[in-house]
Amino acid sequence: MTDLPRRRRILILFAHPALHRSRVNRALVQAVRDLEGVTLHDLYELYPDFDVDAEHEQDQLLRHDLLILQHPFYWYSTPALVKQWLDVVLQLGWAYGRSGTALRGKQMLSVITAGGSERAYARDGVNGYSIAELLAPLAQTARLCGMDYLPPYVLHGTHGLGEEEIARHAEEYRSVLEALRDGRVDLDAARRRPYLNHSLDAVVRS
Repeated sequence: MTDLPRRRRILILFAHPALHRSRVNRALVQAVRDLEGVTLHDLYELYPDFDVDAEHEQDQLLRHDLLILQHPFYWYSTPALVKQWLDVVLQLGWAYGRSGTALRGKQMLSVITAGGSERAYARDGVNGYSIAELLAPLAQTARLCGMDYLPPYVLHGTHGLGEEEIARHAEEYRSVLEALRDGRVDLDAARRRPYLNHSLDAVVRS
């Protein structure tokens, strides 16, 4: 009898400063809140005064294998509290530097929602850059910490989504997190695509 692979533990750092106005992120969160092996960390609920507890957050990182940064795409970047979290928690000598190896071998994934279309995020689009180019600071942060930065999971055109479409995306998000948790995502195939959620049938194994 072969041993089953260990389930990977997922930590979602969720950041939305106006969640009461969100339809899409609220649905995504509700879809995965009760998922076994997933810890949901609502940063704006935990730290309304931006007073991030570095020791607690570092302990959470050590207990998990995959870090997800889930947030709306604010001015081509993260909401302010995510930047505060990165500044406070990823300390020299712990997360990076000669003796900073605490996160080595873990993975990071950006899950973002954007009002603009995918076509808008291109060199000849209105935003002038791709999502991957705009996420380069997060990708390099992961690399500096010895983490594997996965292709982002991106939902475009969120302002125009109907309730049925949102529900479908929420169900898909839950399925993807289950697959990541259980080691059923072909990461080599995923890296050949701009987004993790492109052609999921070719990336997620049953």
